[in-house]
Amino acid sequence: MPKVRLPVLPPLFCAVMLAACGGSDAVSEAGSRPNSFPEGTNALEDFDTGSTGDSNNASGLASNELRVTVEVPRSVAPDGELTRRNLRIVEPDRLEVYQTDSSLRQLASVDITIRKEDSGRHIISFNDGLPVGPNIVIEASVGNTILRSLAADEDRDVKINPFSEYLVNNGLGSYTSSEFDQVMECVDSESESLCLNKYVWATVNDQVHDFEISIPDNYSVPMAVSMLANRPDFANYVARMTDYALIDSSSAGAITASAIDFNSVLLGIELGQSFREPSLNNPGQWGVRIAQEEVLQDVNGVAYVYPGLTLTNFDVFNVRVTSLASDVPYIRETLMQTNGNGFYKRGSDTWALNGHTTAPGAATLQDDLRLVTGRALYQSITGRDSSEVIGWTRNPFYLDAYVGGGDTPTEVLAGYFSAGKAIELIETGGELKRQDTLEDHYLSVFEVNLARSQDFALSTLDGKTYNVISFSMLLTGNNAAIPMSIASDVGSWSLADAGSPETALAVTESLTFQGLERVGSDGTIATTTGARLASGRALSLRPSQLSTGAQNTGRLDLSVGNGNTGTIIGASSPDGTLLAFNLNDVLDGNGPDDLGDGLIVAAEQSTSPAPDTGSYRLQGFAFGLETDSNRLMHFQDATLTLDSPISATLQLNGLEIQHTVSSQSVGKPASMADQLSLAYTDNGSGRIALTNGNLELTGFVTADQQTMFLRLVDNSAAEKVLGLVMATRLP
Repeated sequence: MPKVRLPVLPPLFCAVMLAACGGSDAVSEAGSRPNSFPEGTNALEDFDTGSTGDSNNASGLASNELRVTVEVPRSVAPDGELTRRNLRIVEPDRLEVYQTDSSLRQLASVDITIRKEDSGRHIISFNDGLPVGPNIVIEASVGNTILRSLAADEDRDVKINPFSEYLVNNGLGSYTSSEFDQVMECVDSESESLCLNKYVWATVNDQVHDFEISIPDNYSVPMAVSMLANRPDFANYVARMTDYALIDSSSAGAITASAIDFNSVLLGIELGQSFREPSLNNPGQWGVRIAQEEVLQDVNGVAYVYPGLTLTNFDVFNVRVTSLASDVPYIRETLMQTNGNGFYKRGSDTWALNGHTTAPGAATLQDDLRLVTGRALYQSITGRDSSEVIGWTRNPFYLDAYVGGGDTPTEVLAGYFSAGKAIELIETGGELKRQDTLEDHYLSVFEVNLARSQDFALSTLDGKTYNVISFSMLLTGNNAAIPMSIASDVGSWSLADAGSPETALAVTESLTFQGLERVGSDGTIATTTGARLASGRALSLRPSQLSTGAQNTGRLDLSVGNGNTGTIIGASSPDGTLLAFNLNDVLDGNGPDDLGDGLIVAAEQSTSPAPDTGSYRLQGFAFGLETDSNRLMHFQDATLTLDSPISATLQLNGLEIQHTVSSQSVGKPASMADQLSLAYTDNGSGRIALTNGNLELTGFVTADQQTMFLRLVDNSAAEKVLGLVMATRLP
C-alpha cells in the first residue's frame, strides 16, 4: 500500500481506508485473513522476564513513529491470530487519527503518514512529533466494530483493543470540559513552566495492556468494555491515573537528594484458585509472601540482592523529577482447601525464590507527603532448569504511598493490590511459550521501606521503648489438626544494653494477640486470644555485603527467642524511630507460640497526646473466615478522619475476593464500601483504639503523628475478621 500524507484541514479528519469492507461479511473476512507477524511481537509466543505483560514491538521505528496492532474478541474475528487475554490480532479495515476532547468527538485532523508493514501491522508517522496528551486518538474499524486508543504511548507499541477502548471512553471521557482544559494546559506547558503530569498519558496507555484479564470468546467489544468496568481493580487504576493527571504543579514536587536507597520489608497476602493439580478439582488457595535476601553465584563470584527501593532525582528541562524502582526477592507458601476440607500445603519445595520487581518510572511527590504514580511489575520465571517452568504475571497498580521526611525521605509506606497468574511455559525454538494457566491469585501487599544508613549503629536504638504490632500466618495443612492459623500481636518492646551494646541489645516484650484458626476436621473457625512473652530475644546488626565490602545499612537480625526456630530479619529507619521485620517460619519448640510467616512493625513510643484532628489514608488487608468461605479484603482509597479527641469517621473503600469452599469457586475482585462512626481513645504513650460496636482497631500512632498501625478485629458474626492496616497522613 502506498504511503499517504494526510493534509492538515480542520474540517477533515485523518483517515486511511485500508480495505473496503462493509456489513456483517466484513467481520468474518477480518477474522479469516491470514497474519504473518514477525517473531517475538506476539506476547503469547515468548514469555520474557525483562518486561511487563505487554510485548514491546518498537524496533525499527523512527523517533516520530509508533506501531499499531489491533486486537479484538474472538466473536469479532474467530480465525484471527490468538494473543494474550484471549484476544485475536487482525488487520483493521480502516485507521483514523484525529484530535478530540472529553466529548470524544472528532475535532480536527492530525498531520500523519501511515504505511503498512509486510507483517500486516501499521506504522504511523506524526509529522509534528509524537503526541503526549490524551487529545489525539487512533480509531480502528474491523467490519462494524469500532475501537479506539490514545496515541500517546510509553513504548510506542500501541495496542487497539477493549482495554484501550475503556481508557478512551471511561478515562478520557470521564472528564468535564474544564478538567480536560486543565489537563491540556499541563500537556502544552513549555520547558520553563514544565508540568510533569503531562507524561501520565503515555504511561497509562501502555500499562492498561499489562493487565491479565481474559475476554470471553462470545463477548462483543461493548460487552468486553462493560466487563472491564466491573473489574474494580482495573477500573480503579484507570480512575486514579486520570485523577493523577489533574494534580496541579503547585502540589507536585520531587525529592531533593540525588538518590535514596531503602531497605524493604514486605508482606503479601493472597487468595486465589489453583489449577495446577487436577486431582484436587481447582481448589481455593491462600498464600503468603515475605521479602527475602537473594544470593547470586557464578564463575565470577557471589553477589547479594537485598529487598529494596530506590528513589532517584534527575532533571528534565531544569525541573526535578523523581524516579523509583524496586526489587524485592520473596519466598512463598500456599495452602489449598478442597470442598471436602482437604488441606494441602505447598512451600519452598514447590515454590522457588521469586521476584517482586517494579519497572523504573517517574513519580510525583505530592505536597511532600504522598508519592503517587502508576506502577508496572515485571514478569518472572521460576524453574527454568526443571521439568516445571512457570511464568508469573502481575497486574499494574496505582501507588499512593506515604513519604516520611519530606523531600529527603526516610520512609516510604504503602499498601496496594495486584492480581496475577501462574502460567505453564514450554520451550520451543529457544522461546518460552504460554500454555495452561496454573493459578489465578489476588495479592494484597503491605510494604515498609526504610532509608538505608551509611554506618548504622545499635546505639541508635539503645534504651528506646517501642509500640509493636505484628501479623503472622501459619500454614500447616497435610492432615494437621489446625491446618491454618493467623494471629496479630499488639504491645511493646524495651531495648536495653545486654552487656555488648555494639553487638546486641536485649529485647523485653509484652504482647497480647488475637487469632483465628481453621479446624482441619470440619473447617470451622475458632478464635484465640492470649499473651505472648518470648524470652531470650536480642537485636543485632545484619551487615550488607556490598561491592565495597560489608556495611551496616540499617538491616537488623532479631533472634527468635529461647526454644524457637526460624529467622526474623528487618531494618531500622536512620534515626531508629521506626523498625520493621519479616518473620520466616518462626516456630515455638514447645508448640503454643508458632507464628509462621509475617511482619512486625515497631515505632518509638511518644509522650505527646495522640492527634485529635487530621485525615489519613487507610491501607492494608483483612481475612474473613467462616466454615464455607474465605474472604480477602484489601483496603484502598479509604479515609480515616479524626473528628475530635474522642470520635472519628472511617470512609471504607476497597476490594474483596470471595472463595466459596463447597462449590470450589473463587470470584473476581469486587468493590466494598461503607462509612462508620468510630469512638476514638488515647491510651497514652502513642497507643490508640478506635471502635464501632464489635469492630476494634487497636494499635498506635508514631511519635510524629503521621502514621498509625492498627490491628482490625471483628468476631461478632459467623464470619470472623482479622487484619492489619496502616493509616498515613493525607495533605
